[in-house]
Formats: sequence, C-alpha cells, structure tokens
Amino acid sequence: MSVVFGAASIAGLYRPVSRDDALATLEEAWNQGIRAFDTAPHYGVGLSETLLGEFLQDKPRESYTLSTKVGRLLYDDPGAQDGTDGFFGAPKRSRIRDYSRDGVLRSLEDSLQRLGLDRVDTLFVHDPEDHMDAALDQAVPALAQLRDHGVISSYGVGTNYAQIASRFVAETSADRIMVAGRYSLLDRRADATLLALCAQRQVRVQVAGVLNSGLLAEPGPGAPFNYEPAPQWLIEVAQQMGQACARYDIALPAAALQFPTRHPAVEAIVIGPGRVATVRDTFAQLAVSIPDGLWDELEALLPDQDRLPS
Repeated sequence: MSVVFGAASIAGLYRPVSRDDALATLEEAWNQGIRAFDTAPHYGVGLSETLLGEFLQDKPRESYTLSTKVGRLLYDDPGAQDGTDGFFGAPKRSRIRDYSRDGVLRSLEDSLQRLGLDRVDTLFVHDPEDHMDAALDQAVPALAQLRDHGVISSYGVGTNYAQIASRFVAETSADRIMVAGRYSLLDRRADATLLALCAQRQVRVQVAGVLNSGLLAEPGPGAPFNYEPAPQWLIEVAQQMGQACARYDIALPAAALQFPTRHPAVEAIVIGPGRVATVRDTFAQLAVSIPDGLWDELEALLPDQDRLPS
C-alpha cells in the first residue's frame, strides 16, 4: 500500500504548527516508511515547501519522490492576514492565480528555490476549475514540454472535482491525477467515470481527502464534510458506518483510510498529518485487517450520491 505525505497540515492548516513539530512529524513519517511527499505553493504561502525542503536536505535524492503544484504565484505582502485560506502562522505573502506558460515556469523556479532542491518529480495543476481554458491551453503544454525534456517525470492535475480531473485525463497526456474527497466511503463521484477512464488510459490516481475533511474521523455534531459543515443526514450515515465498524471492533478511520486502495486504478492515498501522534495512529489504522463482511455492510450504507454537497 503506497502512502503519500501531504504537507499542507505542517504549514499551519487550521492551526499554527511550530517548525520543530513540523519537522518531527516529517521525521516520524520517514521512520514509518513514507518516501513520497506532496506540497504546493498554496500551502502556507510557501511555508510547506520551505519546511519540506529543509527536512529533505540530508536525504539522498533518489530515495524519495516529490510533487508540488502550479497555478498560484506568491508575492510578499506586509498586509497579508493570518489565517487566509485556512493557513495560520504563515509568512506575510499572498497568492495570485496564474496558469500561463510563464506562470508555470516561474512557479517551478520559485518552488525549487523554496525547497532548496534542483528538481521535483511531478507537477500538478492546482485547482484549475475556474481557469480551465488557461490551464488546458497554456499550463498543460508547458508541463508536457517539461516532462518531455526530462525536467520532471510526470504531470497532472490536483483537484477536488472528479469532472475536472476527467477532462485532464481525456484531453491531455497527463500521467497521474490527485483527486481529493471524491473517492471515499461516503463519496464515490470519482467512481462513476473518472477511475475507469484512468484505468483505460493508464493514468495513475492518488486519492486525498479520504476522511472527507474529518466526517469519517469523528462523525458527530458539527463535523465537516469537504471543508464545510456536514448536513445532519450525512452525519447520520457516517455514524451508521461507524456503528457497523464497531460491530467488528474496527475504528471507522481504519476502513476510510483503506477503502480507496481497493480500486486497481488507485496507486496511493495521500495523508495529511500535522502531528507525530497522528502519523502513528494513521499507520496503526492502515495495518488493521478488515473482513469482507464489513466492506459489504459499508457498501450497503452508501448514501445517495446526488444528495451530496458539491
């Protein structure tokens, strides 16, 4: 089972994280065997890349793979407000969207500088849903050229929307995609067409957001689903799934974490722990053996996909 360390949480997502805690979390992930890391300029307006690069400085470059993203450029901004876009304790910078060819090249150059490295393996076009013309007409040709010239090994898209990922798979030569929150115990919107299309075109899939922002971790009052408060009916479905797991003496997050890996098109799940304890707990849940009977019960509880919040 392949696991990617998603480095948003170490950059202050939802709460500040100290440098020491961030590096300790990365060290624990490394000790647990993680050798694939994902970051983005968006995460902590560059802080994620800086911390990840610092951690990786003494690691042999051939011993790990690294992805970052394009689509947002950063600029110094003394007036930047802490907590913007959910990141706390970040540098005084702001973001501007840019999916142009020049923007892609500048984004890569800036990322390498923050990382302190001479290359990344994969570049994802980040959240292009409102900028699809520029992403497909300008960013994609630039990324394909970078790949064809050996600057990067692969490119693709990172998005929360299955239909956006499907367009990239159908209309470009993307090698892999990262889709967040759309292939989980609760949300199968990536399963309708996207995963079959990826399998057909041999595009590798990384699934992030497997806990649907926390609803599949703690399905109680006020729990979020895809970054917003979950509707009560969906909380009740998640609670029923939790009760089914409890009958097998298995925690709901264990099933949620393992579910996406059962699909042959999925090469990895992306986890985003911000603490050492969370890394350890995640790997403990991944080691749990889940019987077929539980998978059958969870499948029977699958909610109406047309009712899910967008």
